[in-house]
Amino acid sequence: MLGATASWPGKGVNDSMTVDSKPGGTPGLQRALGTFDMVLLYVAAIVGPRWLSTAAQYGPASVTLWVIALLVFFVPSALTVQELSSRIPHEGGLHLWTKAAFGDLHGFLAGWAYWLSNLVFFPSLLLFTSGIVLHVVPGFAPQLAESPLYNGLFGLALLWAVTLLNVLGLKRAKWVQNVGGIGTLVVMAQVVCGGAIAWWRYGSATPMTAASLLPEFSSAATLSIFAILILAFTGFELGPLLGDEIRNSARSVRRSIYISGLLIAAIYVAGTIALLVALPAERISAISGIPEAMAAIGLRSGIPLFGAIAALLLAITSAGGLGAWITGTARLPFVLGLGHYLPERLGAIHPRYGSPHVALLVQAGAVSLALLAAISGSTIHEAYILLIDMTVALNCAVWVYIFAALPVLRRRAAGRNEGVALIPGGPLASILVPGLGAVAAAFATVVSMIPPTDSAHPALFLVKGIGGCALIFAIGVVLCHLGRRRMLKLPP
Repeated sequence: MLGATASWPGKGVNDSMTVDSKPGGTPGLQRALGTFDMVLLYVAAIVGPRWLSTAAQYGPASVTLWVIALLVFFVPSALTVQELSSRIPHEGGLHLWTKAAFGDLHGFLAGWAYWLSNLVFFPSLLLFTSGIVLHVVPGFAPQLAESPLYNGLFGLALLWAVTLLNVLGLKRAKWVQNVGGIGTLVVMAQVVCGGAIAWWRYGSATPMTAASLLPEFSSAATLSIFAILILAFTGFELGPLLGDEIRNSARSVRRSIYISGLLIAAIYVAGTIALLVALPAERISAISGIPEAMAAIGLRSGIPLFGAIAALLLAITSAGGLGAWITGTARLPFVLGLGHYLPERLGAIHPRYGSPHVALLVQAGAVSLALLAAISGSTIHEAYILLIDMTVALNCAVWVYIFAALPVLRRRAAGRNEGVALIPGGPLASILVPGLGAVAAAFATVVSMIPPTDSAHPALFLVKGIGGCALIFAIGVVLCHLGRRRMLKLPP
């Protein structure tokens, strides 16, 4: 499996990765993804139905917040990722970009923090999926929604099914996210059409006036919702993690970002408006908001299965989103193992299926433990809620790294043919655009650490949140140091 040495972009101690002598990428990996696959991957991964419901709970002002988050984060993230992936289009994406800009330590910390942040994100997605499935058959065993046994068994079964499909190779696994992406487009078309029908026949269930569209920026609730909407727009970094498994990687990533970006922005804004039209904001649930809204429209319009159809599509959509995130995120421990930062076994590639099977299985094991911890009791559950906030903080902190990397790499590449300057507006725009995104990401990081209003010990919550994030980065520093020592002992 391991053979010749290939140089990877970066700087510092031993910037080489040991790979087979197959040109143009990492050995054994299959270039199974094209532009169409990438568009569906982005739609499945980024569009979160629960973000729609969460935004709609805030009322009509959430539409304005969507537009602001779109301008200050989503657009800068799209422009930044498509240029960075043009400059460094290899497996590992954000890890390699940060490493090339700031060195080994920061490259490792970015990959380490991003991977850990998603280990806690996965259980929340699994729990959302197990909850939404119960709405496929209205009134069927609603008590299962609070059952640790049901949620645990369902979540573990879905997690390992998707993981094992990934072990069998990306040519097979990509259809999970492709079907999920198509399901997302279909269910969102249903939501928008349902909202249009409700508006036309009955008017809006949520009053919408010019005043109601203005957010109260002095409110802590507004800041919290805005941070969540920024998080909802993250995901463009996922595609380049699969850089050596994408056909014509730089071009496919660039095209898929433009196409999916338009779809995602339209889905979030139009979908939120449709939910507010269908139901009063105070009646919208974070998990069941969409099927309940569609069921309400269906009952009033003589289509009783309208809500059940939405629930089924949402379950497919959530499974596809899980598949997209599992596929992309597993490439980080794979690349870090291949680069000797983590145990080398993580960099193994299945000899038959060409998949990073060890990294996938290790990741699934870690997510399984996190899922069981989330449902095993009130004390641990409270700790899990804290971890969710830490997830937001870590994810957005990594985005600060990504935005900061672009102007550094542009300046170093001045006068050399290294990638393409794809952000319009010249050198000043290459600083202002990622700078705007970095400010938005930093804002979300800070807001995520603010204790909830119902916290019994807000000061302790704050200390645990900040301390937990600091501990994760400290562990990353130690692991990177140990990895560098291993690299120094490797034969030349």
